[in-house]
Amino acid sequence: MTNLSKARALALLIPAALLAGAWGSQLIGGLYPCEMCHWQRWPHYAALVIALLAFVPAMPTRLLVALAAIAIAVSGAIGVAHAGVEYHWWQGFTACTKTSGSGSITLDDLMKAPIVRCDQPQWSLFGISLAGFNAIISLSGALVIFGLLLRRGRAG
Repeated sequence: MTNLSKARALALLIPAALLAGAWGSQLIGGLYPCEMCHWQRWPHYAALVIALLAFVPAMPTRLLVALAAIAIAVSGAIGVAHAGVEYHWWQGFTACTKTSGSGSITLDDLMKAPIVRCDQPQWSLFGISLAGFNAIISLSGALVIFGLLLRRGRAG
């Protein structure tokens, strides 16, 4: 298997696996996504479509795999931002965090707040939330894909 074939396969499998995990957690595990969780899914949807196109003959495979890797990395970057909000390293970017700009919760804040908050992880393993796992897997996966695309040897 060539490096390009490996990169193309990873560009398809990484977003497919992460989206399957997200949807499985939601539909089977009852973990409903917050707004920032949805933000992380969109680049994976794009990566999945782009990676599928890379399997079509006469398409620019290397370019499409690189674009899919970029989309995967974007999801990872959003995962870093979301994990930072969950770990309270920085303030949230949306209304799905617990406090308003004043630092206190008002009745108006509660009435406008979504049911699932972005600053409270619903699940974690070894202290890493789902957003954190998405960041780790997506960014690592994108680096591996780029490494395979740049690697010389069994060209493809």
